[in-house]
Amino acid sequence: MGDLPLGINIQEPRWDQSTFLGRARHFFTVTDPRNLLLSGDQLEASRNIVQNYRAGVVTPGLTEDQLWRAKYVYDSAFHPDTGEKVVLIGRMSAQVPMNMTITGCMLTFYRTTPTVVFWQWVNQSFNAIVNYSNRSGDAPITVRQLGTAYVSATTGAVATALGLKSLTKHLPPLVGRFVPFAAVAAANCINIPLMRQRELQVGIPVTDEAGQRLGHSVTAAKQGIFQVVISRIGMAIPAMAIPPVIMNALEKKDFLKHRPWLGAPLQVGLVGFCLVFATPLCCALFPQRSSIRVTRLEPELRDQIQAQHPSIEVVYYNKGL
Repeated sequence: MGDLPLGINIQEPRWDQSTFLGRARHFFTVTDPRNLLLSGDQLEASRNIVQNYRAGVVTPGLTEDQLWRAKYVYDSAFHPDTGEKVVLIGRMSAQVPMNMTITGCMLTFYRTTPTVVFWQWVNQSFNAIVNYSNRSGDAPITVRQLGTAYVSATTGAVATALGLKSLTKHLPPLVGRFVPFAAVAAANCINIPLMRQRELQVGIPVTDEAGQRLGHSVTAAKQGIFQVVISRIGMAIPAMAIPPVIMNALEKKDFLKHRPWLGAPLQVGLVGFCLVFATPLCCALFPQRSSIRVTRLEPELRDQIQAQHPSIEVVYYNKGL
């Protein structure tokens, strides 16, 4: 055994999750795009360090900083409930590079129907992967349910974008630039609940403070999904509201008029700058390990917990991302 004590609680984030600042520091680490550059061997090495430490075995020579680094590398690539390795573009560390590209293109190519349809489809395909990869709980979801959620969200996003596009034809150009944001917000309200519909049917695991499972709750699932929808819409606001205003002003200048090819990369860069801050800060709006009072749970589960664990007043669950 090494010199590092076993009392470090790596089940929880390194920073205090009861405060917004602590959650923000946590998610700045989790969403760090540099985690995408790690090799499979590095991910496995981090997983071994974390799993061994949890089992009471300390890697010789391991420092506390190295342990926390391994924990965050592990968290960035593996699902917290199932332990499965998350597909590369479904990881939270892929949010900034993927969204800056897709969102930048949605904001740039919004004038014609084919490009609106194409980029809304690309965005919802990406969202479907992210929502499935970061679902809460370990309940399986069928291919049919995945397909229904994907088709419904994509249809909703495209219909919203095309409908608003037709309504804004005679309005100032700046108004038309906000159509992609309205479509994304509407699609999030469809995509996330549908992609996580299994949780709304059978519930998500709820635990006591020590992490012992007490049952499955649909009420907790509804609260968690609502919080995720709010966070996702919040992430989109700076990236889809600030660049259109800036680009609308810049496109009137001679510099961009003579260099129209600069429009797309400039827009993508502005979106990326906004997302670097918006993604972790909006993830931090609500605790990852959320809580709900036992009295608010569905009657069957509430009665069961009150009968078996009368001292428990609050239960905890992973809300997903």
